[in-house]
Amino acid sequence: MLVGLTGGIGSGKTTIAKLLSEFNNVIVYFADEEAKNLMNTSNEIKEKLIHEFSEEVYKDGKLNRPYLAGIVFKDKQKLNILNSIVHPVVKQHLQDFIKEHSDKSYILYENAILFENGSSLLCDKIITVTAPEKIRISRVMKRDNAGEEEVKNRIKNQWPNEKKTIQSHYIINNLNLETVKDQLVKIHNKLT
Repeated sequence: MLVGLTGGIGSGKTTIAKLLSEFNNVIVYFADEEAKNLMNTSNEIKEKLIHEFSEEVYKDGKLNRPYLAGIVFKDKQKLNILNSIVHPVVKQHLQDFIKEHSDKSYILYENAILFENGSSLLCDKIITVTAPEKIRISRVMKRDNAGEEEVKNRIKNQWPNEKKTIQSHYIINNLNLETVKDQLVKIHNKLT
């Protein structure tokens, strides 16, 4: 079973994924981490990114993330181009991961843009993590050493929580770690 885990930036979905991964026979596929890895290792992605965004998109052989983010988070069309280059490769990588781990109770597919990129269609169940926008902005500013305006621009490129939760099987309100843990036990028991 493939269980999608999503939520807006700063909602705490990575923390939730790590907590769920502690349950027996569960494994997590972190889409963002895998995408970043593939952007540095896949020749197919590298060639297309250089063609689309110039040689500056790689610096000393590594993805120049600040350069790329400065382009795509200000221009929705450029973000769509980036996604059209990266997502098909990540999707194939996920399929290989699923085959490799078919013995697990379920595979948790952590993806910030699960609905936005259509990956929700691959999932048997979906969990959405929510938190108030002020808290999300604060978390991301601290985590990424980013400015408030930059974080707000990133939030604008994601679906609002309401649109995600209405299409989800489970919703986790991530305000307090203790109540979150209780919610996770209940969800895990239902999934298994």
